[in-house]
Amino acid sequence: MRLTDRQIREAKPKEKAYKLSDGDGLYLLVKPNGRKYWRFKYRFLNKEKGIAFGVYPEVSLADARERRFEARKLKYKEVDPSEHRKEQRRIAIQKDRDTFEHIAREWHENQCRQKSPYYAKQILQRLENDVFPRIGHRPISKLTAKELLEMARKVEDRGAYELAHRAVQICGKIFQYAIVTERADRNPATDLRGFLKVPQTEHHAHLEEKDLPEFLKTLEAYQGSDQTKRALKLMLLTFVRTNELRQARWDEISFEKKEWRIPATRMKMKTMHIVPLSAQALNVLQILRRLTGNYDWVFPSVQGHHKPISNNTMLYALYGMGYKDKATVHGLRATASTILNESGLFERDVIERQLAHQERNRVRAAYDHSEHLPARRKMMEWWGNKLEDMGLHSNAL
Repeated sequence: MRLTDRQIREAKPKEKAYKLSDGDGLYLLVKPNGRKYWRFKYRFLNKEKGIAFGVYPEVSLADARERRFEARKLKYKEVDPSEHRKEQRRIAIQKDRDTFEHIAREWHENQCRQKSPYYAKQILQRLENDVFPRIGHRPISKLTAKELLEMARKVEDRGAYELAHRAVQICGKIFQYAIVTERADRNPATDLRGFLKVPQTEHHAHLEEKDLPEFLKTLEAYQGSDQTKRALKLMLLTFVRTNELRQARWDEISFEKKEWRIPATRMKMKTMHIVPLSAQALNVLQILRRLTGNYDWVFPSVQGHHKPISNNTMLYALYGMGYKDKATVHGLRATASTILNESGLFERDVIERQLAHQERNRVRAAYDHSEHLPARRKMMEWWGNKLEDMGLHSNAL
């Protein structure tokens, strides 16, 4: 006798689980806790087997009968319904694993572990903000150049042309990874060459040599944090990258050797970098050591000494000094580079090496952290003296 919806609704739990049959192998299992489960029992190759069809009422009586019908059809085709379900589940899982987002996250985990945490986070944020919402759900092997272009156009629509280029470049690397791991056959990112809007080159606002005396005078009069003022002075004297400076640790500084060794893990090109310290840079650090020498960081955050100052600390100080749109922290590197190159006193290779514009040959890069070091020491002393002549007070309390 077939079941009815009323019978199922009114079925009460008992001390032990019991079954209500609907015929042809389909039955409802009523548990002591009141839960009701659909089950289908059948024989295949002379073995009794079973499949769960779900929970009532999420799976209705009509739904359960439809599933029984499909299972019986498979059985008549000499296909085991239970094994067929396992295979379908495996295909679904594999399909999910072959989406662009899944493979992109796998690529990111494998490729970006050798990069700095900041760089790795930046790459993932670009993917999550601009790429995944549009193509992340798509099987990577099915993605077309048209879909990739539409994604890039959405980024261009907000005027972020450089970000659109970078998003496509990252996607190209992910497609290449998918090809190598045999989950895609081609890289549609290569088809987009010439179709994206050309981004205008962005130059960091920086000071010219004639601007430095006034800037140094304004810096000396800065009424903000003493630590931030000295961070800007040290940035001028060493012209390292912002993240390299703000994450400086005292155990990297050698007053005896007059040098600062930045570990490879913090460098953009992942090779250790030596910064010769001029007399002026050492003066700034000596004063800083009285302020922060008890902490790991040279520039600990005021919000918690377990971490360094933020990315924007020095930038906001420049704003407070009236240099918004006139100078950036990164632009101080360009100021130093321009003046050193225009002096004619130092070889370009020496300047480039001190800027850590790294040699791309990885074999050579592993050995060149001390390349041109004697010449770089002389150059950094000359630079420190020049800044002092223009008004930098390195030993002011």
